[in-house]
This record gives sequence, C-alpha cells and structure tokens, in this order.
Amino acid sequence: MAPKFGTSGLRGLVVELTADLVADHVGAFVTACPTGGALWVGHDLRPSSPDLAGVVLEAARGLGLATVDCGALPTPALAQAAMAAGAAAIMVTGSHIPADRNGLKFYTPVGEITKAEEAAIVTALDAQVTLKPGPATRRDRIAGAGWVARVVRGFGPKALAGLRLGVWSHSAVSRDLLLAALPALGAEVLELGRSDQFIPVDTEAVPQAVRAQLAAWAAAHRLDAILSTDGDGDRPLMTDGRGRVIPGDILGQIAAAALGADVVVTPVSSNSGVEAAARFSQVIRTRIGSPFVIAAMAAAGGRVAGYEANGGFLLGFAAEGPAGPIAPLMTRDSLLPMVCVLSEARRTGGLDRLIAAQPPRFTAADRLENVPVATARAFLAELGAPATMSAFLAPFGGTPALTDHTDGSRFTLSTGRILHLRPSGNAPEFRVYVEAEAPEAAEAMLALALDMLRDRLGQGDP
Repeated sequence: MAPKFGTSGLRGLVVELTADLVADHVGAFVTACPTGGALWVGHDLRPSSPDLAGVVLEAARGLGLATVDCGALPTPALAQAAMAAGAAAIMVTGSHIPADRNGLKFYTPVGEITKAEEAAIVTALDAQVTLKPGPATRRDRIAGAGWVARVVRGFGPKALAGLRLGVWSHSAVSRDLLLAALPALGAEVLELGRSDQFIPVDTEAVPQAVRAQLAAWAAAHRLDAILSTDGDGDRPLMTDGRGRVIPGDILGQIAAAALGADVVVTPVSSNSGVEAAARFSQVIRTRIGSPFVIAAMAAAGGRVAGYEANGGFLLGFAAEGPAGPIAPLMTRDSLLPMVCVLSEARRTGGLDRLIAAQPPRFTAADRLENVPVATARAFLAELGAPATMSAFLAPFGGTPALTDHTDGSRFTLSTGRILHLRPSGNAPEFRVYVEAEAPEAAEAMLALALDMLRDRLGQGDP
C-alpha cells in the first residue's frame, strides 16, 4: 500500500511513511496551501503516531512556520483549535485502519483541504522550498478541552441528567475527553474496555464479536447507551440501551433536524430515510468522503448540516442548542451528534422511541479486507453488462430498477431494497452497503452479498 491520498488524506503503510516522504508532503502543503504562518499538529494513539508528529513539526518549523504541538487529541478538536487561531493543522492518524498503517490529514485555516488543494499538494511535491526556520515549537494541551466546551456550552450541565452511559474507551484518542464531557452534561458514566494496544474500530463495519460485547455490557451494567468513536475521534459509535449499534446516518439525520438545519448534505451511501422524513427543504447527495460533503455544504450555504454513513457530522451554521450557541465546525465530528441525539431522546421520551420514529429504512454495512482496488473496480466494470448485473442481483429479489455510479455502483431493486458496492478510497478494502425495509432483511442482504463477493473475487477476509 504505497502512500497516497484517499477520501481522508494521505494514507500508507508505516514502513513506507518515511521521514523524507512525510517532510516532502509537509513542504508541498506549505507551498501549495494557505497556512496563516502557523501549523498546529496532533496525533492519535497508534504506536507510530508520536514519532511521525515529531517529523511533521520539525519539517514545518524548518519551513519558517510557527508550530504548535497539541499532542494526542481528536481530529475535530485539533481542527477547531487551529481554525480558531487562524492556523493550518496536520493530524497524524490512520483513523480506523490497522496500526501497521498511518496517515496525515491536512487543514488550512478555513478547514479540511479540498480536492483541488490535494491535487496542488501532489503537484508541489517536487518543488524546492527553503525558508528561515520558525520559532521554537509551542506546546498546547487545552485544545481538547475546547472541543468539549463547545458542546457543554450548547447543551448545558443538565442535558443528560438521569442517564447512565457507558464509554467504550478501547484505544480511541477521544476516550478521556468523552469521560470528561458526559459527566459535565449531567450523565452518570462508566468506562468500558480501555486498551493499551491499538484497536482499529470502523464505525461502519462493527464486527459481530464487538456487537455481542456491547450488548453484554449494556445488560450487565443497566446502561441507557454506550458511546465510543473510531481511533481519531471524528466518527461516533453509539448504541441503544440494549447495546445495539445505531447507524451513523440515523444519528446524523436526527442531529441535523434537532439543530434546526434546513439543508442536509450526505453521501449516496447514507440511509434514504432522510428524504422520506421530509424534514428538510433539500437533501443533497454526494460522493463518499468529507471533502465532497464539505464542498456541497459550502455551495449550499445557509442553515446546512452534513453527515456520513460512518456518523461523522459537520455543522455549517451557528446553531442554537438548548442552553446556548453551538459554533459551526466544517469537519467530521463525533461528540456533537451523540450528545444531540441523547438530549433529543431525553426530551422526547427515550432513545428507543426516538429511533423507532425514524422512517422504516434500515442499513447495514461491512467490508472485505485485502481486496486490491484494481480487482474491485474490474468486478464493478463486469457488472456494467446488463445480463451480468441481473444475474448477480437475482438472489437479492426483485430486478434492477435504478443504477447510480456516483461512487461505486449503487443498485436500487424493484422491491426498494438497495445494494451499494464500492472500493475504499484509502485502503485495499471493498465496501458493501445495503438498505432494506427491516433490520433483519438488511442483515440478511449484507451476509449474502459478502458471501457472494468472497466467492466471486476469490479473496478477502471472512
């Protein structure tokens, strides 16, 4: 996996993210993008991240920038602090992928880099940059507290009063901040499953063993919900009181409505219930990846919110929470949607009731690992032939009614069920998304699709 840009920045195997390669990308970023004269740097908890963050800081300081070392903190906390300071930022993280891989997420003073800026960085890799070294690096260890304060200020100290919540800490860099934020909002909190070893957690593909553990914790400790995030804290993972994972796009559509958004932007992979609910004046669909969501949000303007199927939530306007203002944050966030949904559930009669009130469209997702992108794309090209497509889709019931190639291949069947196949943009993975009228039907579709793809591709981990 040679380092390359995907949907979430630069990613690659740790052994290939050499000091020279990282320094070259920092130099290209400084050359191609605005920085405000300063760079804030943070990292997740995977073993390779602190050293890579040191390389980024050294390279940036050598290019004349004022550098700020924020240590270990969630990606949205770093982005919020840097943007408030009018500075650029780089987060060292591989997000949800295994610890043998890592990456860099780039932010200008106005937010995540755009696809055009990404292309400019790649073009600038061969440029020679020589500047006078910047001042000594400053340490900042309060940026995370600012991330928590944004939500506490908006919801108030009694927003979650009476709730007994679990926090699955695992190796998420957000874990200590979640453990601080929830009591500050009035909840009783119990920590679960802290790990000193890095655990890759994909909020879109939660393994059955993890689901079983969450359900066991919820029952054993009489919890109202369990909260967690992926490794770098920009994607939420939340369960109901029985430990059942609530899909990220359901969290997103509830949070967007509760915060008063008029327009919602979400990728084609998200639950179609957002249209069925008719809560918003417009729903805009994009390719998968926060840069595409952000671009469409910027074009829409006004009271716009965005979210992805992984749960990452973006707020594009100054919202008003139950207790005070909530500032915009145009990068994926995990804390705001979870708190927003819990607060709304408490106000409307409970989490089960709130989830049940959503349109009856149910999604499920998983991935086949170790599938080369070229293999996945070749298979999707084969499905472009009508006869091949019909034969492949026949076991799912119904006939192909609509095909969408916005990002991968998304097939809507005559029954209304949906099968969406897509190569990952930043790892050798083949993503599978399904949607049906009942959760059992969605799970059955997903299991069938994974079995068929394993058989057809002859590879991928079960």
